[in-house]
Amino acid sequence: MAVLTVIIGVVLGLCMLSTALLKWNEMKYRKKGLPPGTMGWPLFGETTDFLKQGPTFMKNQRARYGSVFKSHILGCPTVVSMDPELNRCILMSESKGILPGYPQSMLEILGKKNIAAVHGPAHKTMRGALLSLVSPTIIKQQILPTIDQFMRSHLSYWTNQIIDIQEKTKEMALLSSLKQVFGDESCSLSKELMPEFFKLVLGTLSLPIDLPNTNYHCGLQARKNIVRMLKGLIEERRNSKETHEDMLSSLMSGGENRYQLSDEEIIDQIITILYSGYETVSTTSMMAVKYLHDHPRVLEELRKEHMGIRERKMAEDPLDWDDYKSMKFTRAVIFETSRLATIVNGVLRKTIKDMELNGFVIPKGWRIYVYTRELNYDPCLYPDPHTFNPWRWLDRSLETQNYFFIFGGGTRQCPGKELGIAEISTFLHYFVTKYRWEEVGGDKLMKFPRVEAPNGLHIRVSDL
Repeated sequence: MAVLTVIIGVVLGLCMLSTALLKWNEMKYRKKGLPPGTMGWPLFGETTDFLKQGPTFMKNQRARYGSVFKSHILGCPTVVSMDPELNRCILMSESKGILPGYPQSMLEILGKKNIAAVHGPAHKTMRGALLSLVSPTIIKQQILPTIDQFMRSHLSYWTNQIIDIQEKTKEMALLSSLKQVFGDESCSLSKELMPEFFKLVLGTLSLPIDLPNTNYHCGLQARKNIVRMLKGLIEERRNSKETHEDMLSSLMSGGENRYQLSDEEIIDQIITILYSGYETVSTTSMMAVKYLHDHPRVLEELRKEHMGIRERKMAEDPLDWDDYKSMKFTRAVIFETSRLATIVNGVLRKTIKDMELNGFVIPKGWRIYVYTRELNYDPCLYPDPHTFNPWRWLDRSLETQNYFFIFGGGTRQCPGKELGIAEISTFLHYFVTKYRWEEVGGDKLMKFPRVEAPNGLHIRVSDL
């Protein structure tokens, strides 16, 4: 009996302590003018609920507090905006007190000199340097032939196998990016770099608590190892008289194209190029395969477009720029896949001074989460929004709408947008003209915080 009394007392004490901590944390952030909302636990905030529940958490908070509310997620007090007009205003307001505000985990692991972290003249220089790597002329003359050669080779051994398309597209996206960045040296570099890179990716969306075996700690260690590899490669190239035609060479010779970067800046841009290309290309490719399997009519139309391209060419002829530009339905499939799967949930900004937005006062140093996910399912913007309907994107004006944030918005729109679309288009070309496939096992999909299949997405591949 005495033991039971002690247990009950301990439980009651913990409940009272928890209630007191929650109330204390709410009082701490109860400042005049702030949006309504809850802040959760000290230090941890509501990050666990946010990462576990994702869209459900956001919908519940919006139902309680409206389209603008406060929270504490990913290590920082944050105002979440789900208002389309306010989101557009925020994304267009850089230099007016709002700057990029990515989580500490992402900044530390991707690097504080990456294009997503800098602003002002530094951002202009970084953006110019990256755009010079992926201009239409460069894609047409240099990158597309490289992608074509890689995809043709990479997909050539899939027939009569059961494959995990998630793992294959991850591998494909990273190896393709490595080839573009490092050229012929990518083969020798990939074996050592790939396992470290996968750890780095996991660490970017984690609580910034540097304890052994946490994703954050492993991500930081992976970054150190990757930086060491890249420093060694840059030094080797400087000491060598060999010439290279790849992205690293272009970044290192920045003085010749007006964009001179330090080694630290070059390394952070390379990590960012690999990271952004990997996430979007691999996930969109996987989900396109999934949606095409589930929608035979869409697959038939897509295959018709690509078979038409092949009929105009010899069997071994590579894709060229005119072929790519003719892939109108393919582009529509990619956009619809990105919309319905919601590869990107939103973007983060940070206030550098107290600001007033929509009648609320946002304190200096707070983050603003421009949460765009729900826009993708707004029936006023996309009729029958939960249906996979690529035909809606054949109206190219959809790409220029104010609510179109699939590739970011404002001056922060992804500079590699066209390159990513070209990679996925080339993958789909060789996949649908060479193979048919069926799912094996009904693998489960998760769509938050990342779109992924926790146990893989297995398909049986056979020749068409």
